Amino acid sequence: MTAHEALEKFLAWLTAERGASPRTIEAYRSDLALFLGFLTNHHADEPTLTTLGAVSLSDLRAWLAHEQTRALTPQHGKIPTTRDKAARTRARRVSALRSFYRFLARHLGTENPAPSLLIRPRAKVPLPRPLPKPEAAEAGEEIAALERNSMVQERDKALFLLLYGGGLRISEALNLNISDLDAALAAGFLRVTGKGGRERLVPLVPRVSDTLRHWRRLHPSPAPDEPLFPGVRGGRLNPGVAQRAMREWRRSEGLPEHATPHALRHSFATHMMEGGADLRAIQELLGHASLSTTQRYTLADEALLMEVWQKAHPRATTGSKA
Repeated sequence: MTAHEALEKFLAWLTAERGASPRTIEAYRSDLALFLGFLTNHHADEPTLTTLGAVSLSDLRAWLAHEQTRALTPQHGKIPTTRDKAARTRARRVSALRSFYRFLARHLGTENPAPSLLIRPRAKVPLPRPLPKPEAAEAGEEIAALERNSMVQERDKALFLLLYGGGLRISEALNLNISDLDAALAAGFLRVTGKGGRERLVPLVPRVSDTLRHWRRLHPSPAPDEPLFPGVRGGRLNPGVAQRAMREWRRSEGLPEHATPHALRHSFATHMMEGGADLRAIQELLGHASLSTTQRYTLADEALLMEVWQKAHPRATTGSKA
């Protein structure tokens, strides 16, 4: 069996057995294809299971070092990555190698301890960057106001309010159907399928449910199995269209580049925490598998606190007078 055939079996297993998201599958495919390409060049032949079993720790380190050097070096006008991004990419690649080799050992009988000896670099944890409450709360109305098409106006108003009011990922919102909304309006909470196929219940506050109910009445094709948020030509709305609409809004308002659809999810969690919500409750509402992921919001809160202290406290700067 060739190494590329083994890779396809691994990716199929990740999808079917582990419920990995398409984004994770694509990242692992890209990383491991680069690794197999490196082995092909190194051995001047297509790698096989035997090749994978004979890979040494120094081979793995050489590949990771090669990719990091390539990422940090400007190429054909392409802006090089930062060291912190390179560290996060390297950590993901180490995880991909370990998972791949565990699969090889358990399912294809090819064992190699080298990947387990790799050290994952520590990358700086990126802190969530929420929008201020007024901007987050009115994003839907203001984004919709930039549109001329009345259907798009009402759709965007409902979509962006849901992202902030429910803390949804853009992919989660765009995967909803009319039947999901009907069930939510009857029950008072929305059933959302997130990463890894995990389901969670998201309560609908009155403003969100009223806006969604209004959109339901204006929906151009309100059959139960139709997308809740369609494109102008029908079919499910492309995430890039929603991202572009928000990009135009943030530029018109002079907002920072981190004002993206995902920032509305960050805003939901941060503003819930500021209001005294329990960390476990926020974890459930966001659909995080691990509490450590949710704890980033406490770090962001501490960072904001320190920033306010440094700006306002008379002893915050060296040499300041009492």
